[in-house]
Amino acid sequence: MKKYFVLVVSVCLVLFFSTLNVARADEPFIFGLLLVGPYNDHGYSQAHFEGGQYAEKNIPGAKMIYIDKVNPADRPGVTIPQLVDDMVEKGARLIIANSDDMKDGIREAALLHDDIHFLHVSGDDVLTGKAPENLSNLFGRMEYGKMMAGFVAAMTTETGKIGYLGPLINEETRRLASSCYLGARYAWEKVRKKDPKGLKFQVMWIGFWFNIPGVTADPTQVAQNFYDTGYDVIVSGIDTTEAVVVARQKKAEGKKVWAIPYDYIGACEGASDVCLGVPYFNWGPGYVSLITSSMTGNWKQQWIWLEPDWNDINDPDSSTVGFIRGGALPAEADKALTAFIKGLATGKINLFTGPLTYQDGSTYLKDGEVATDQQIWYKKQLLQGMDGQSAK
Repeated sequence: MKKYFVLVVSVCLVLFFSTLNVARADEPFIFGLLLVGPYNDHGYSQAHFEGGQYAEKNIPGAKMIYIDKVNPADRPGVTIPQLVDDMVEKGARLIIANSDDMKDGIREAALLHDDIHFLHVSGDDVLTGKAPENLSNLFGRMEYGKMMAGFVAAMTTETGKIGYLGPLINEETRRLASSCYLGARYAWEKVRKKDPKGLKFQVMWIGFWFNIPGVTADPTQVAQNFYDTGYDVIVSGIDTTEAVVVARQKKAEGKKVWAIPYDYIGACEGASDVCLGVPYFNWGPGYVSLITSSMTGNWKQQWIWLEPDWNDINDPDSSTVGFIRGGALPAEADKALTAFIKGLATGKINLFTGPLTYQDGSTYLKDGEVATDQQIWYKKQLLQGMDGQSAK
């Protein structure tokens, strides 16, 4: 009788826990997204937010929660681990931090929650060996998008003066500004056959990814100063759209000016009269891959640097980096851009090939030397030929 009772209890427990497992399988897989700016900033954070929405749509059972404005100005005294704790309490099993500035905080949170997966976008902890096993890195090879931006800027400028509206100074922003310059130099010298001395490329840093009154330089004022001193094209490296907003104002005043925003596929909307195009991130495909691996138990630590899908750089289902042509792009520049993109895709055009020199005159790449990924990633200075600070 006792054995029979034990058997019945055992069967009941198996059925009970099986029911719990079925219910758990039916629950959504919650992933959390920490955004440095507003989710609707028409720039970098909105690109991530829409990438999360894409993942929700394309992964059955996936559900996104998010916290935006994760920066010292909007959330003074609030730490990344505190925000992660909140997301974990709400059921998040994977948490994505979308800014380089979150590197230390998201690493700390990953160490505190070793049963949760973490994805840091733009970081390098996996490369440096600092990442715990539950933390991976993801970024897109926006260097190509910035090359395209610089290319169309130099194809369009009538003054030869291109302004680059930069955020803060670090390895990422130096390599992106340098990529833009290399694209501009190629168009100016190789396509337009202009005197190299006639191209001026000025970088002005505001101090953060977007305007923080009283903390950063005002990007609107910086853009105005560019246009008022003869720069007729501004390429933006910040997360928000001040460059095109000011360009429209100046055009209304009678100036012949153009702008190239950044990050978000829709950043040219409403500015077709001044916008030459926009290099943008499409986070959906990368998010789908990593969220799926977390859901299915196939997670492994990775450092991922995704390039455009060269078959179609604007394919929303496959290309992490794209470039949308703007309404103000001249026909000749449009045609030349097509050939330039083809050259990048086939490798016939490799702008990170020496000789290239840093601003201080030291060698970056020797004659004929092709940069490795790490040489591009860990860029120590701006290049000779660029004006602007290389360090804080």
